[in-house]
Amino acid sequence: MDANKIKLGIAPIGWTNDDMPDLGGEITFEQCVSEMALAGYAGCEIGNKYPKDVDTLLDKLNIRGLQIANRWFSAFLLTKPFAEVEADFRENCVFLQAVGAKRIGVSEQSYSIQGQMETPVFEKKYVMNDEEWNTFNTGLSKLGVIAKEYGITMTYHHHMGTVVQTAAEIDRMMDGTDPESVFLLFDSGHLAYCGEDYMAVLKKYASRIKHVHLKDVRPAVVQQVKDEHLSFLKGVRMGAFTVPGDGAIDFAPIFDVLDKAGYEGWLLVEAEQDPAIANPFAYAVKAREYIRKTANL
Repeated sequence: MDANKIKLGIAPIGWTNDDMPDLGGEITFEQCVSEMALAGYAGCEIGNKYPKDVDTLLDKLNIRGLQIANRWFSAFLLTKPFAEVEADFRENCVFLQAVGAKRIGVSEQSYSIQGQMETPVFEKKYVMNDEEWNTFNTGLSKLGVIAKEYGITMTYHHHMGTVVQTAAEIDRMMDGTDPESVFLLFDSGHLAYCGEDYMAVLKKYASRIKHVHLKDVRPAVVQQVKDEHLSFLKGVRMGAFTVPGDGAIDFAPIFDVLDKAGYEGWLLVEAEQDPAIANPFAYAVKAREYIRKTANL
């Protein structure tokens, strides 16, 4: 891949988990970003321990040579008035603009079960009806246009346990939204987790992918989650996800498709695990070495 067009980052969720604060609760923000830099990454996404003050955050990042690539945004287009979602979204865009980020990753959290410890992730996912799809797609297109006002590209993060999880749901979202303002955040791990052909999705939407999460899976753990009717969060604790080079996904074809499509922007390593079991720094280094060998980055 062209190193002049690609920036490599890593998400803080391997150090401290936003959905389960006890995972990595003892790890400070300073330790997290220092280890990211030591492992050889150029940037990161925003976690719950990051300073809320722009100047403070930039000071901490600049001395480590890190940039902000993206941040998660929880949308509630189905269950809240659009004006309320818009106000929250604009506030996030203002912050991202101030820290120099060019991407925002939206995930619809209405009816999401991803954060429910006892809800089986493979059995209880909410499915939208036609009216809800219209509300969702219309609202998402509006948010994409708003993001442009701040010089930010809006990407949508398909995610286990949410209303956009499967390839068919990704298709309906992509078909029903403005192609000039709504783009895809491609996440290999979430598609592999739910049994979808992640390469087919990647090839189909390569020209509309504007952010990438490099996430690997441990299929034996995913199968256990399915067989034992476990939740997404319990799967995380058990190690369903891991970093590239440590699981079942071959990322070489993924890098090849992105390269041929002329992808520009961030590749973000993201693998939520229990840091007491999977040392975040060690796994960050493992992923960095794998990407260096596999993508020549």
